[in-house]
Amino acid sequence: MRCLSISLICLASFAQADPATIEAVEATHVGQVWRFSVTLSHPDTGWDHYADGWRVTTLDGEVLGTRELLHPHVNEQPFTRSLGNVSIPDDITAVLIQARDSADGWDENTVTLDLSDPTYAR
Repeated sequence: MRCLSISLICLASFAQADPATIEAVEATHVGQVWRFSVTLSHPDTGWDHYADGWRVTTLDGEVLGTRELLHPHVNEQPFTRSLGNVSIPDDITAVLIQARDSADGWDENTVTLDLSDPTYAR
């Protein structure tokens, strides 16, 4: 029984290990239309576990745009991908950037980006 408990603890730790990390964000805009470039790092192992997306949300959680990543980046770390045509009303002054990986889903950690100074570096 003790070995089973230790095994389950190890499996639980492995399942939640190493979420995608947001290394940097840069955003530009013309009026209310924004373009976000997000740099992620993640120990991609192949198709079974890789960083597969990121999204921009309001502080209340409304999704403004999602960037799907369609393949692993095993040999390209960190990597940057962009998402354009994100409409953000003028009354929104900050957004959240949230990363996702194929095994664990959306990471609970987010980056808050102040739209008056839309750059972030970890």
